Amino acid sequence: MNDFSPAQLAKLANEFDIEGEVMDVSPFGSGHINDTFRVITDGSGGARYLLQRVNHHVFKDVAAVMENIQRVTNHLKARYATEFEGCNHLDRRVLTLIPAKDAESYHRDERSNFWRMFILLDGTRSYDIVETPQQAREGGRAFGQFQRLLADLDVGLIHEVLPDFHHIGNRLGQLGRAVDSDAVGRVRRVQEELSFIKDRERRMHAILELAAQGRLPVRITHNDTKFNNVLLDDGDRAQCVIDLDTVMPGYVAYDFGDAIRTIINRAAEDEADLDNVQLNIPLFEAYADGYFEEAHQFLTGDEVASLMEGVLLFPYMQAVRFLTDFLEGDHYYKTHHADHNLQRTRAQLKLVSELEAHEPELRDIVARVAARYQ
Repeated sequence: MNDFSPAQLAKLANEFDIEGEVMDVSPFGSGHINDTFRVITDGSGGARYLLQRVNHHVFKDVAAVMENIQRVTNHLKARYATEFEGCNHLDRRVLTLIPAKDAESYHRDERSNFWRMFILLDGTRSYDIVETPQQAREGGRAFGQFQRLLADLDVGLIHEVLPDFHHIGNRLGQLGRAVDSDAVGRVRRVQEELSFIKDRERRMHAILELAAQGRLPVRITHNDTKFNNVLLDDGDRAQCVIDLDTVMPGYVAYDFGDAIRTIINRAAEDEADLDNVQLNIPLFEAYADGYFEEAHQFLTGDEVASLMEGVLLFPYMQAVRFLTDFLEGDHYYKTHHADHNLQRTRAQLKLVSELEAHEPELRDIVARVAARYQ
């Protein structure tokens, strides 16, 4: 249990304002960054919570992360209550933080680990791989609605907890330094991958160039829109957007591109057989349709035009990140074998190739769906 015994985890859970006594604590989910546990108590109906240890090596300012989450969830609940009059069960639409007993939003233990707790949303499911157009469309609706409901929250109130997180120039700089240092002697093995990345560097700066021209407004964005960060109900209808650690100022194309990265790929993010990395274009169109249903109300024309740049950028940038971690010795992402990050890199670069081959068709879909709503 990540160096914590069940008794230690139960004690940590009791640092929060939970209902009842802790009956069970067990690992939960498949996230790469934080350690997550399900907590069951003997409270009414068997109250269930999520206890998380926040990775403070990744998130250096945990207080800022938690302030962002509180501000965003409070705003979302207020918007739901206003827009959907009579909306019941707001805590099933939006994540609900459980405060620590000292009224803080997190608890810091004696080993300087940072912990937080949420209500666990029972009766929900998430998918690592999208299976149906219905699921894809609901994912699009969820993230489109998330952006729309936050569009009237002052972006200046949100901390940039991971500076330059989606800045491709920054990511390529990190990769270059990893190549130069070759800390674990792996550079000789990745010459083909490095060449592929180098050939596309200029193209991948398109969003930054549009922003520098003042053509893209800064929005409050999720910045980690993997499909498994949307919870669906038992009818595969969107219920709640989760994993809000990376909510920051950003550009809508970033969220759109990252979501498509996981939705359009018929294979897993770390697929070993690259022949399996193929596009599911009906899922792309379904996601775009759900997204525009919500987001058309606030998107500018330049933002719509930028979405395909995000689609091409994000598997490329994720490959850069995986490859950088591989060259540095695998200290960021959790890995299951020695070449796991290299395997992830190759799968993402294959996805870039597939997207390039179908770019005209995908651009036509975005234009057609956008016109349908606008």
